[in-house]
Amino acid sequence: IAKLPRFRYDKEMLEHGERSGNFYMLPPGPRNPVGVMWIALNKKGIGIHGTDDPGSIGHAVSHGCIRLANWDVVRLATKIKQGDNVSIH
Repeated sequence: IAKLPRFRYDKEMLEHGERSGNFYMLPPGPRNPVGVMWIALNKKGIGIHGTDDPGSIGHAVSHGCIRLANWDVVRLATKIKQGDNVSIH
């Protein structure tokens, strides 16, 4: 669980699901696409996270991640810990 995460912008990952060596690291802040919290899942680059665009929640704009409002992902992070099993339905 990472608070105020950096975001790894990798066009290959976003378009094809494969990480490349050509990427940019975006700093934490109000324009960071993963918002204020990152909860990693078992596939590299896939997680539960906040967003810089709350209006996008509920729309198919992700490539496998689960986006929540920043306040919701912060609340979720208080209820889980590293190693917990998570079922997503």
